[in-house]
Amino acid sequence: MSAADQRHIPVLGPEAVAMLAPRDGGTYVDATFGAGGYTRLILATPGARVIGIDRDSTAIAGGADLATEAGGRLTLVESRFSALADVCAAQGLTHLDGIVMDVGVSSMQLDSAARGFSFRFDGPLDMRMGDSGPTAADVVAQAAERDLADVIYIFGEERHSRAVARAIVAARKEQPITTTRELADIVARVVRSKPGDIHPATRTFQALRILVNEELDELQQALVAAERILAPGGRLSVVSFHSLEDRIVKTFLAERSKTGGGSRHLPEVAQQAPSFQLLNRKPAVAAASEIDANPRARSAKLRGAERTTAPAHVPSSSSPWPRLADVLRGG
Repeated sequence: MSAADQRHIPVLGPEAVAMLAPRDGGTYVDATFGAGGYTRLILATPGARVIGIDRDSTAIAGGADLATEAGGRLTLVESRFSALADVCAAQGLTHLDGIVMDVGVSSMQLDSAARGFSFRFDGPLDMRMGDSGPTAADVVAQAAERDLADVIYIFGEERHSRAVARAIVAARKEQPITTTRELADIVARVVRSKPGDIHPATRTFQALRILVNEELDELQQALVAAERILAPGGRLSVVSFHSLEDRIVKTFLAERSKTGGGSRHLPEVAQQAPSFQLLNRKPAVAAASEIDANPRARSAKLRGAERTTAPAHVPSSSSPWPRLADVLRGG
């Protein structure tokens, strides 16, 4: 199988779409369209309609042939997936039968040197999933050392974050850091690795990518939007690839599916009715055969839930992680 064919096979695709239980006449959102893998599986159900959303204009352009093949059953929209409720409203849709999300960077983006996501290729230090906003080069050029260390520690879970931040600040005083190779070399000088370990720059690159694309904020807002627009009985299916994402999905669904309150020793605590019912209490993971065919599937976790008739909960307005605007203006 060619790399081009592999990129059209979504991780946990059949499982994620089966969780949606698509039906004839149903309307679904593929909130992270990418190469259209989940959308193809949904469209295999006759009469199902899909709204495909992606912030990457390249992905939207690449889906043109699939939209033509779908004969009016697929609408593609360039947008952040956090805005999925607004995207649907613009299409005249107020209730959906299902939403699938594949969270994080796509294989197509990782494999493009010009996008600057990976140190496997030397390219511009960009890392943006869309076409606008600050780049990773802007962050490493402007962020304070303390903020860089926090970002790399929280988003990259890198225990040498302070040393990495210190090395970046020292290097940028000599000359601007503008390419992926330059940054990877800087990190590799202070983060040691043993044979068989991941590349020393892996966690730092992950951290910058998450910050630049505001990925955790996007995910949190997308989950809230899904809660607002899913019809009773509508289903949400989310595939995540690292612990930070999975923790957000797990916590959100646990809070929204919680029943009861208080204890036998204390007065009953007023609690909002659950807006979701869990479809799986433990996340589904990829089979060994899928991991062999696509190593990226190794860390994938699939969680799903079905919307109840209860009103949407009031979302929290605070985020316990660094924000891009704050980092760029120095706190």
